[in-house]
Amino acid sequence: MTQTPTAHTSAQDRTRAEISVPAQHPMVTVLGSSDSLLRVIEKAFPAADIHVRGNEISATGDPAEVALIQRVFDEMMLVLRTGQPMTEDAVERSIAMLKASDDGTSDGPETPAEVLTQNILSSRGRTIRPKTLNQKRYVDAIDKHTIVFGIGPAGTGKTYLAMAKAVQALQSKQVNRIILTRPAVEAGERLGFLPGTLYEKIDPYLRPLYDALHDMLDPDSIPRLMAAGTIEVAPLAYMRGRAQPVFTNVLTPDGWRPIGDLRVGDLVIGSDGEPTPVLGVYPQGEKDVYRVTAQDGSWTLCCGEHLWTVRTASDKRRDKPWRVLETQEMIGDLRAAHARRYELPLLTAPVCFPERAVPMDPYALGLLLGDGCLTGSTTPSFATEDPELAEALESALPGVAVRHKSGPDYVLNRVRTPGDVVTLENPVTRVLRELDLLRTRSHTKFVPDDYLQNSTEVRLAVLQGLLDSDGGPVTQQDRTCRIQYTTTSIMLRDDVIALVQSLGGVAYSRRRAAEGRTPGRAKGRDIGYRHDAHVIDIRLPEGIEPFRLARKRDKYQAAGGGGRPTRFIDSIEPAGREECVCIQVAAEDSLYVTQDHLLTHNTLNDAFIILDEAQNTSPEQMKMFLTRLGFDSKIVITGDVTQVDLPGGTKSGLRQVQDILEGVEDVHFSRLSSQDVVRHKLVGRIVDAYEKYDSHQGTDSGAHQGGRGRTGAKGSKGK
Repeated sequence: MTQTPTAHTSAQDRTRAEISVPAQHPMVTVLGSSDSLLRVIEKAFPAADIHVRGNEISATGDPAEVALIQRVFDEMMLVLRTGQPMTEDAVERSIAMLKASDDGTSDGPETPAEVLTQNILSSRGRTIRPKTLNQKRYVDAIDKHTIVFGIGPAGTGKTYLAMAKAVQALQSKQVNRIILTRPAVEAGERLGFLPGTLYEKIDPYLRPLYDALHDMLDPDSIPRLMAAGTIEVAPLAYMRGRAQPVFTNVLTPDGWRPIGDLRVGDLVIGSDGEPTPVLGVYPQGEKDVYRVTAQDGSWTLCCGEHLWTVRTASDKRRDKPWRVLETQEMIGDLRAAHARRYELPLLTAPVCFPERAVPMDPYALGLLLGDGCLTGSTTPSFATEDPELAEALESALPGVAVRHKSGPDYVLNRVRTPGDVVTLENPVTRVLRELDLLRTRSHTKFVPDDYLQNSTEVRLAVLQGLLDSDGGPVTQQDRTCRIQYTTTSIMLRDDVIALVQSLGGVAYSRRRAAEGRTPGRAKGRDIGYRHDAHVIDIRLPEGIEPFRLARKRDKYQAAGGGGRPTRFIDSIEPAGREECVCIQVAAEDSLYVTQDHLLTHNTLNDAFIILDEAQNTSPEQMKMFLTRLGFDSKIVITGDVTQVDLPGGTKSGLRQVQDILEGVEDVHFSRLSSQDVVRHKLVGRIVDAYEKYDSHQGTDSGAHQGGRGRTGAKGSKGK
């Protein structure tokens, strides 16, 4: 396009500009059918004279207006050059943007062509793009910030554009899932009193989100994506409840604590074994819960919406990242070709407990728990066929001599020094009494808490003592080596499993009944079994050495070590209703250690989350929703603060959050107005009319209240 300013009449201060339209653009695309686009421009600049002759357009009038008309046609030609047609609405918005820029009421370098040609998503033969300057800035803010609030009246495209950005992020693999939610306050949240199924009840409140999805995706693919958990659409009250029963144990640096006792700022153990703070605690009320059991027998309780990090064999083969699924999504889908489908993550490093002082060397304690006699009725003794263990025990117990008695039997005598009183207690007996282990027998032994919840070195040393005495490597053809340990004590069985799990391993337990077993032989006579035996099969991660005894250590290493411990979900079964709570932790992967050292979480990672109609959230709901944010996720919150449907007296969370988060880094507030309404033009006029009415009402009310205040002041003065 070429523009040629010409001479003008200085007396009237008018100017003339000629605009040439290149031949490749038919005039109908510039002027519109029946000159409809030209009439929009003429209406916007009534004082100017605009004439068309062939491919030439001339404009005469006030210099500022003529300059604007030139820029309007410039922007139109830039848009047409991209192959996008111009519409009356697009021309009107271009003029409004240029006038705002000229008046100084709009800051920023964006031009109408940049706004109108920014494509977000192309789907099913149509392209979704912003139509106003504020919409473009809103879309740009979603790209630049983690949390974006889109605040403005109905019809400004807040939700629709956010949905387009969510689908774009999913298709480009920036996120793994889309979560769409809105409060259902129109029913007073009393959905249970409405007829029909849950989905029939909530459908009316979620219909706008479904409609937008159908505009942007193949309708046939939506049910599949929703079934796979890639797209989740739910009311806010249902979306939030990733919870566990209040009595469920969670591991902390001080040991196990019920999740219901945790408070913000408390520390729990994350997947790397390190403490991580609790960022949020959210009571959930009574919920249906499920028992999630792994194939090694470990289990925990959680609600149907609780989140699990899992992967399948296919994911592993294709080197795909771990996925996050709800409990209810996995029900009925736990097997693939008769193999367990979902693998659970294990600790990537041993649990880091603070170091505690202990009264006995942990390796020596493990040996005594395995093959020591701790009844207290005689001098403590130890039985082993390996002199190496007797020597190790003696070196680990200062003031004690391990004396060989006969066969495998050794006695642990106090080393006497000149001047000792004969009645001095045996050091081993004294420590056993201190640890409450004195007078325990093979079926009542246990590992004291000071050893179970101690440093990695202490826990490993106890386990090595137990395995050197009562355990051993088990080799199989073409398989890595597992470790087997046997005890008749239920408590010691559980403690060994806890030690293994706290080090990042897995342990499988089975019971061998005493009844019916062939008696053993000792000193030429049969010895019957009085207690069931508990056999534990153990696999430890690479780098964790289970044995110190040379013959066992060499056999274990020769077999290639323990391989890679794995844990799979075996079953998910209903377990009634329980009072529940959910927590959010600060760990990068959002995982925390729950019962049986299972790793689980309830925040939303790698997700694009949209909260629609946010003006109908309470302040508590808004805080809960915002603190759900996980890593590599994005949140867009939309709402109109002039249309709050909350019960009387309830403050809107969207109104409050502006005072709290305005100016916080990586949080952006995009505000749209009636000028950004992209529905019927009348909607924008209606919005303006209501704003004008509300402002007059506020002024009248303020004046009325002010008058009363002045009267009151006069009365006081008169008195």
